[in-house]
Amino acid sequence: MDTANLTREETAARSAAVSLRSIRVELDLTGAPERARTTFPTTTTLEFDATTEETWVDFVGASVERLVVNGEEAPIDYDGARIRLTGLGTSNTVVVMASGSYSRSGEGLHRFHDPADGETYLYTQYEPADSRRVMACFEQPDMKAAYTFVIDAPAGWEVLSNQSPVRVDTGVGVQRVEFAPTLPISSYITAVAAGPYSRVDGEWRRDDQRIALGVLARRSLAEHLEADEILEITRQGLDFFTDAFAFPYPWGKYDQIFVPEYNLGAMENPGLVTFTESYLSRGAATDAQRAARANTILHEMAHMWFGDLVTMTWWDDLWLKESFADYMGAHASAAATRFSDAWVKFAASRKAWAYLQDQLPTTHPIVADIVDLEAAKLNFDGITYAKGAAVLKQLVAFVGDEAFFDGARRYFAANAYGNTTLDDFLVQLSEVSGRDMSGWSRAWLETSGMSTIQLSPAAEGGWEIVQTDPRPHRLRIGLYGWDDGRLVRTAQVALDIAEERTPVELPDAELVLVNDDDLTYAKVRLDERSLATVETSLSAVADPLARALIWSSLWNATRDGELDAARYVSIVRAHAPGESNIGLLAGILPNAIFALRHYVADERRADEQRAWTDAAWSALQEAEPGSDAQLSWARALATASAFDDVRHAEVRGILDGTAPEGLTVDPDLRWQLLTALVTTGHATADDVETELRRDDTGTGRTAARRALASRPSAEVRADAWDAAWNDLSLSNDHLDASIGGFRAGGRRDLVSAFDEEYFERIADAWRTRSIELAQRLVVGLFPAADGVDRVDAWLAAHEDAPAALRRIVVEQRDHLARDLRVRAAQG
Repeated sequence: MDTANLTREETAARSAAVSLRSIRVELDLTGAPERARTTFPTTTTLEFDATTEETWVDFVGASVERLVVNGEEAPIDYDGARIRLTGLGTSNTVVVMASGSYSRSGEGLHRFHDPADGETYLYTQYEPADSRRVMACFEQPDMKAAYTFVIDAPAGWEVLSNQSPVRVDTGVGVQRVEFAPTLPISSYITAVAAGPYSRVDGEWRRDDQRIALGVLARRSLAEHLEADEILEITRQGLDFFTDAFAFPYPWGKYDQIFVPEYNLGAMENPGLVTFTESYLSRGAATDAQRAARANTILHEMAHMWFGDLVTMTWWDDLWLKESFADYMGAHASAAATRFSDAWVKFAASRKAWAYLQDQLPTTHPIVADIVDLEAAKLNFDGITYAKGAAVLKQLVAFVGDEAFFDGARRYFAANAYGNTTLDDFLVQLSEVSGRDMSGWSRAWLETSGMSTIQLSPAAEGGWEIVQTDPRPHRLRIGLYGWDDGRLVRTAQVALDIAEERTPVELPDAELVLVNDDDLTYAKVRLDERSLATVETSLSAVADPLARALIWSSLWNATRDGELDAARYVSIVRAHAPGESNIGLLAGILPNAIFALRHYVADERRADEQRAWTDAAWSALQEAEPGSDAQLSWARALATASAFDDVRHAEVRGILDGTAPEGLTVDPDLRWQLLTALVTTGHATADDVETELRRDDTGTGRTAARRALASRPSAEVRADAWDAAWNDLSLSNDHLDASIGGFRAGGRRDLVSAFDEEYFERIADAWRTRSIELAQRLVVGLFPAADGVDRVDAWLAAHEDAPAALRRIVVEQRDHLARDLRVRAAQG
């Protein structure tokens, strides 16, 4: 086995034999602005006790130059991932002097040169196991320690870590910044950032506690930072969580930094939370985008307790932080900020991720069996996040809000700065709720899959609730009728169900919503009368959460082939223009185009596509000037126009200055519109170059790369294919752009010739590229073929392939098989 892929068993043995006390990390980043310099010096001093004479520390870098064990020079035994330590005593001090490599994939220490002003920016990203790319460490969450960072960097740069500086020495053109030691934390949540970042300061106060706040971004994006709103959400979150958890924020300061080319949404490093720059709009932004950012800010803040203060022992219990943070992000948004409809978006969109993941053959329990780091990397999925959060919402309905938060408070008090497993949380919850939680845990946390619930006529008359894969649910049934032209709830029935069939008495209603208020986790089908009501009157449903549940039910039925995809899109055409909740609209529009491209029968797709593009254009014209809906429909038009040219003249007109009144055509929308024209052959490489001169920024260069790769030419698509596999200088964003261009417009006629080569390449890519980049290649370039024969042949011939790679291929096969199955079922 590759020694970089640490296993659960060997790390458990290491933590049983080694007790880590402290780590001091010294990084020399003074050469970072020099593009030719690919490495940086790193020195790590580890202090630990041991009951073994031999162990190893983890390091993935360019080289190890020197190893000192208890004051004595030691031979260097380094295989590229592990440094062997021998001759250990009871108490040990180990010094590792090495060279780390700057990253372009977002793993480890990422370096970005900003084309807008030529400045250089650095930041770290470690989860689950990339701190070893920057320092020598024990790369496992149950070996916590106090970390002290000492950073040499160019003078004038912002230099940040988890704690505040305690000493700054300056020289000619350089500075040395030493930070205060952290409280005990795991290696994967340590953090460093350095560069000429623009900073806005703030403060949060509560009684005698004062927390310094900072919001940072690179200088060329400073005008788009919206620091006031970010600081407001931060203060509201700190107020909420301090009260909810009865444990003061423990990490000293609270910096939040938005960084370029990030490979995920955000990361909960205590005292230095990192976010993707995608949360900063360079022009227009909808309230749904701001709500999503607020949700993420609060998600990461919840981690300061769930994950940072109390950390899972191993990645099996990743849910102990991610499920809770996902739940708390929505809960705190709704309870403490202006985004009081956070559960609406959660019901319609976030849970859709869970439903998708839970129907794959690779689905797993929320409490997963994670044998190694590669499996851990892939477990940051819809089960661990969204299903876990949905199940916690059901738990709150089951035990009550007060008991849930009281259990959390006891959990923090009992386990602060330590590591836990599932049982540690259940013990506290059982005690405060007075219920044995083991049965609930078995039903919800330790099983996979989901129930499908629907209202059905009972054989003996009346109604019954029928569920597949029976589980215990506490839910409500909403009855809706007409009132002054609106469909409103007229009655509600609360009940518990656990069996396959549960009789229920219900009054007559135009619309019946099972799982009203969205308390449980299950796919819900509409009965025939309710579906007919929805088809004609969905826009008239007054309550946005009820509409969210309806949209979710329609989407799940379409994905399962039970609702004709063209019928689904016709419902969207009829009712999306009247959808007043921007969070719902932001999810409905991409679902419509996905249904068109994946689920509508081949012979009907062109007509349905044209109807959708026309509908998007009409909705754009009718939307209120300057509204979020107007911007959303403009984006939908751009997306639709990449697949046909029915509105290319109008798209060109928007680019040329004849946009509808009130529409802000910002750089990102311009790129989206232009790329659609390029994809359909209505714009050229010269147009792309002209646009790049207008927006010669990091984002602009990435967009230009994608647009150029989208040209409808077999030669261009071949070049994009070659770059994706062979250009090792591509950053994660530029790799995504090449992949996106290759696949643009769904032009199978331009790319199907590469299907066989894909299966010849993926094993080698997995072996030679970092998991972050390899995963993008394997997922992004998977062939959208007309059958599964090639993928089945690969799986049969590669039974010994790494389990994580096989999991991705199996999942992509399942997505393709669903597409083919649903299309074949269309009438």
